[in-house]
Amino acid sequence: MTDSAPPSDAGSAPLHGRAKAIDIALRVLSRLSLSALHRLGSAVGWLTERLRREEWRVARVNADICFPDWSEVEREHLARAALRENAKGLIELAAIWHWPVPRLLGLIREVEGADVVDELLAEGRGLLVIAPHHGSWEMLQMWLAQRVRLNSLYRPPRWKELEVLLNRGRSRSGAMLWPARPSGIRALFKALKAGEAVGVLPDQSPPSEGVFAPFFGRDAKTMTLFGKLAGRTGVPVVIGWAERLERGTGYRLHWRQVTEPVGDVDPAVAAAALNREIEGVVREKPEQYLWTYTRFEKRESGRPNPYKKQKA
Repeated sequence: MTDSAPPSDAGSAPLHGRAKAIDIALRVLSRLSLSALHRLGSAVGWLTERLRREEWRVARVNADICFPDWSEVEREHLARAALRENAKGLIELAAIWHWPVPRLLGLIREVEGADVVDELLAEGRGLLVIAPHHGSWEMLQMWLAQRVRLNSLYRPPRWKELEVLLNRGRSRSGAMLWPARPSGIRALFKALKAGEAVGVLPDQSPPSEGVFAPFFGRDAKTMTLFGKLAGRTGVPVVIGWAERLERGTGYRLHWRQVTEPVGDVDPAVAAAALNREIEGVVREKPEQYLWTYTRFEKRESGRPNPYKKQKA
C-alpha cells in the first residue's frame, strides 16, 4: 500500500440523487454494443450543435484560438467533430463502467509503444504518466492498470453525490484514486518511490497553484504539480492516449516516452514542456480532444476572457 486507503469507498457506498439516476441510465445503455453507443453519442453531439448549446460555443472559441491558420470552414468542422467525439466519450461510459473488464480489454485492437511501457516498468523505478483529456482516457488507464499498480489523482466533482459514482467506475480497473488534497499528493510520491505508476490528467486549469505557459500559442494556466512529481522523483515519464476508432470498432492505444524537460526545476520551463507534449498528441487527432473545456478562461491580470468576449 502507498498510504491509507482513499477516503471514498467506491465499492460499497450507496448512490443517491443524480448519481443513482445516471447509474441506472448507464446500466440500461450498457446493453448496447459499442458501435451503437458511439452512434448515439454522435447523435447527441449533432443535437448539441443544432441547439447551439454552450459546449458548441466553447468548442468554436477554442478552435479559433488554437488553429488560427485554419480556414473558417475547417475550424467549424473541428468544433462539430469534437462535439460528437466528446458525446461518444460520455455515452461509452455505459460500457466502460459496466461491461466485464476482459470484454473491455478485448476492444483494444492495437497498442503502439507497449514495449516502451513494459521496458520502463521492468526497471522498477516507477512510472509517471501524462494522460491528456484526449480520446478515451478511461480505456487508457484500464489497460495500464493490468500491468502495474496504478495511482491517479482526481478533483472531486462539483456535485458531491457524483463522487462515489465516478470513483466506482474508474476503480474497476484496479487503479487507486486519490483526491486532490495534500494527503493524496503525498500518496502519489510514495507510490512512485515504491516503483508504482502514477497517472495525471494535467491539461485543465488548476484552482490555485499554477503558472501560465504556452498551449497552442496562447498562455494557459498550467499545473506545477506534475513538474514536482517528475523533478523530485526522477522517474521515467510517458505520455499516452486511447484513440477512438471509427464505427465503434474499438480503440488504438498510443504510448511514447517523454523527452521534454517536464521535471525542470523552473516551474515555467516544466509547464511549457508539459504543454508541448500534450499539444503534440492532440495534433495527431484534434477532433478527439476535450475542446468543450474553457482551457483559457483563467488568465493573467488584464487579459480578456476569450469566452466572455465571444459571447458578448
